[in-house]
Amino acid sequence: MTEGVVAVPMPPASVDLTVVILTYNEAHHIERAIASVRGVARAVLVVDSYSTDATVALAQAAGATVLQHRFTSHAAQLQWALDHAGITTDWTMRLDADELIEADLAEAIVATLPTLPPEVSGIELDRKHVFMGRWIRHGGRYPLRLLRLWRTGHARVEQRWMDEHILLERGASIVLAGGFADVNLGDLTFFTAKHNGYATREAVEVIAARHALFGTRATLSRGGGPKQARGKRRIKALVYDRLPLWAAPLGYFLYRYVVQRGFLDGRAGLIYHVLQGFWYRFLVGAKVVEFERALAGCTTREARIAKLRALTGLPIGEAG
Repeated sequence: MTEGVVAVPMPPASVDLTVVILTYNEAHHIERAIASVRGVARAVLVVDSYSTDATVALAQAAGATVLQHRFTSHAAQLQWALDHAGITTDWTMRLDADELIEADLAEAIVATLPTLPPEVSGIELDRKHVFMGRWIRHGGRYPLRLLRLWRTGHARVEQRWMDEHILLERGASIVLAGGFADVNLGDLTFFTAKHNGYATREAVEVIAARHALFGTRATLSRGGGPKQARGKRRIKALVYDRLPLWAAPLGYFLYRYVVQRGFLDGRAGLIYHVLQGFWYRFLVGAKVVEFERALAGCTTREARIAKLRALTGLPIGEAG
């Protein structure tokens, strides 16, 4: 417990559920995230990457248990929590710090989980994204179906540097309706800086696949994750990744903005779809080109990993 902070215990909940939230400098989000599952979860576990703001104190004051662990990737951090945090509840849920569970979904979770048969091990949620105050409903961005709630011990985390999913090891999943929202309070400077970091991580995944740097890993293609996510990953590999650098992001943006009617999301939607659907995708491709040039003189797997580690600053080789 941080000195001077008075803990507020979580209220009694009718669901034997632990919510896991990964944080780093999330003081502007963490109270909202915890409040959204208050009365639903029996426990909230915050796994913090040594925040320098008030995240830890605020989380503890809101009734969460806080553990701190050095960050390498979101996938590795979440798997560490599942393996080492001593979760004892029947169910586990992942919630990002900038996400929240709305009242209708909270009620659905409380009503549904105790009634599920043993063969149901996972619950998929439809996430909506709010950008510049607007719900982005079009351009293929809603519903974004994610497996976020599972029977404790029945799932693992896909070990990737970017775009990781929860994979069920046994049992089936169902879809639960209700409000599940990603509402980040950061500005456009934060958005572009965050996506620059994401682009580096995704480019590492592309390079790793081309050069077999990480060996065999459990992935969506082997099953266990949402069908929607598996389908998108398959289309990306079969179509998008085979297009030229200029054509892939441009084609993807036009598909989202015209065919999937992203233009209906208004001015905020235009900004979002251009940045996330074109600029980000082009940045990933450009970084892949940059990394491939840097790796041209590397003849071994170890040399390529060392070069990527130096280029990106990521602890590649320690995780992923």
